[in-house]
Amino acid sequence: MRIGFSFIFTIFVIMKHVENIAQLFSKKFVENPSIETFDAGLINLPTGRLVACDPLITNDMKEFRINFPQGEFPVLVHREKDSNCVAYVEIIFSDSEVSDWKLATTHDQNTEDLQDEEIFGYPVESGMGCFMDVETQECLNHLEKKLFHSKGAEFMGIYEEFFHEYFFDENGAIDQYAFLKPDAEKEGNIFAFETGYGEGFYASYIGFAKDNQPVKIVTEFIEIGS
Repeated sequence: MRIGFSFIFTIFVIMKHVENIAQLFSKKFVENPSIETFDAGLINLPTGRLVACDPLITNDMKEFRINFPQGEFPVLVHREKDSNCVAYVEIIFSDSEVSDWKLATTHDQNTEDLQDEEIFGYPVESGMGCFMDVETQECLNHLEKKLFHSKGAEFMGIYEEFFHEYFFDENGAIDQYAFLKPDAEKEGNIFAFETGYGEGFYASYIGFAKDNQPVKIVTEFIEIGS
């Protein structure tokens, strides 16, 4: 089988990203003078089927093909010091040593289909991204439909009706990230956050242990050299 130049170049581009992610995130903590890290809290994944998307424009995004563990897991936000913008968001599933990193893909995505500098990820137009379980995604979509039907012409959109209040603290200051529950009776929650410098297209990478179990997932919004 003949392998085209564009495919080889694409793999090279992906590997350069993966190598940088591996150098930054394969340890227990990030050591880089350009990055400051914040322990954001715990995300609850009832099914372990994880979705990463812009919850305002791609709330129908498919889950990753990898099945992650179920339960609560710590989320870390890594901010670029110079800009104070969110550069990376990380979920940690275990304390195992990472032995391999791969580009995160959904069931309908194949790296062999990529061209030139293309990469799989999700588009952001609202300036906000998120991690959530596929069950929580269904709850969010149900909430939006419920609010739309109940408010009719007064419905201002899911951001104003649901997301907006979570990003303001008691003093009225805007927070860069927040945990949200679209259904109080369900365990799952959404971790939503500002994405880098705003709009863009952002990829995620999964770190695996030697037994091929996922140790962590990282979404990159600002590439910071290791």
